[in-house]
Amino acid sequence: MMIHVKRLSGLATILTLLLAAQQVAAEPAVAPAKSQAEAPHAAPAPQAAAPKASVSETAVVRQHSLSIGGRPFAYVTTAGTLTLHDGDDRPSASIFYVAYTAPSQPARQRPITFLFNGGPGAASFWLQMGSVGPKRLALPNAASAPLAPYPLADNPDTLLDRSDLVFIDAPGTGFSRVLPGGAANAFFSVDADLEAFGQAIQRYLDINQRFDSPKFLLGESYGATRAAALASVLERKGVALNGVILLSSILNVGDYRPGIDQGFINFVPNYAAIAWYHKRGSETATDLPTLMGAVRAFASGPYAAALRKGDRVSTEEASAVATQLGRYIGLAPAEILRLHLRVPASYFRLALLRDQGRALGGLDARYTAEVSDMDAARPAFDPAFAAISSAYQSAFAAYLRSDLGYHDGENYRFDVPGLDYRWNWGHLGPDGERQLTPDTALDLSAAMQSNPRLKVLSLNGWYDLSTPFFATEYDLAHMLLPPGLRGNLQFKYYPAGHMVYLNPDALHAMRQDLDGFYGEAMRP
Repeated sequence: MMIHVKRLSGLATILTLLLAAQQVAAEPAVAPAKSQAEAPHAAPAPQAAAPKASVSETAVVRQHSLSIGGRPFAYVTTAGTLTLHDGDDRPSASIFYVAYTAPSQPARQRPITFLFNGGPGAASFWLQMGSVGPKRLALPNAASAPLAPYPLADNPDTLLDRSDLVFIDAPGTGFSRVLPGGAANAFFSVDADLEAFGQAIQRYLDINQRFDSPKFLLGESYGATRAAALASVLERKGVALNGVILLSSILNVGDYRPGIDQGFINFVPNYAAIAWYHKRGSETATDLPTLMGAVRAFASGPYAAALRKGDRVSTEEASAVATQLGRYIGLAPAEILRLHLRVPASYFRLALLRDQGRALGGLDARYTAEVSDMDAARPAFDPAFAAISSAYQSAFAAYLRSDLGYHDGENYRFDVPGLDYRWNWGHLGPDGERQLTPDTALDLSAAMQSNPRLKVLSLNGWYDLSTPFFATEYDLAHMLLPPGLRGNLQFKYYPAGHMVYLNPDALHAMRQDLDGFYGEAMRP
């Protein structure tokens, strides 16, 4: 499953990889070595490893200021590392982070938010450069980025006036490294990744004396998968959260296994929103929220009923469903029938604008690009990712040295190529049962029941073809929360794709929604 840097991003490729996950989910993250009987020419078994030497934690601190609402705002950046320890209390990994803090405000009263991207295998520079950090890469909306130099400017929609911000890179990404003596893939699993982030957050709170501050998580894409489960992990570690923010989330990866119809149902509202945006459906005169209400009802009603019948669906019912689906998503009924009513996202990306020879972006379907092979199984590249990736990576590489003053002699790893194929998708759920693929909505439910004041905010883009919002709605509606806790959950939607902040207007609206959410989550 190739999830390029931030793709789940990667939901489209998860479809082909989860079969492999069935074989490895129950295996340990590190395969056991063969015995000497199995490998007669192997070297003698090594002696137990000596305890690792202590590892220094670094911190580069700088003073900055920006203008927020026309007023100067002083803040401090700290780029540094946190040391994790294994079960024998030996240093196991060094985790890189960038913190933005406002020292003029009392730490005990000031919230702190931990933010991270996903992948799995993506560093967190996307959120840092594009969303609510004090600096933002100002790119044209739904268009390709210019060539260097890249326009990095003060972010008028930063969250820094409301909360301190700590961006964390997952082990193996950014400057986060497994320490010598540790296995390179020791953290490449759902549960090992959760343990690493839990330890890192605890360590940051400890050395900065912030255990008594209001605490929030904000995860994007697989980072939202992580945040949902991490809320439960931290709860068990004695760290109660005020709020969890899920940006473009995927919570139940199992919905996208081959042969599972729920995955196709999940995409229908997004297809309809994208067809509406490109003026390809038959409902372009309807305002989008109203259209989405009708499409949700169709997807969970007649469409889901037809899929459940499989080959037993009648010709008349299949034809009626294909006709209505075509009106919503802009494809011909005959084309939909040829696909047995099941339209893969990779197919839709090429089919909607086939007459123009253009493919849709997977991260954000507002982005399109001319492609040479319109009959391929899937687009050769993601137009949205291609439009922004070089700008984001180059701008952050320069920002590390110029603004943060940090370098450690190694290259910053924006992603871990091919990690999807090595990721162990098995997960020990909150009930102690082993899951083949994670449903972290259940972990989030456990955290909300253990901490009934925990608030959850789901942020979604209408034009996202990586993590469909209808799937998030479905998963969060199946947490089996007690009635008194259901009001702790909020949903917001924006005219954007997977990376909501690529649309400046959507970012501004999201910032306003976050302000209201923080106010509610911190209310006594």
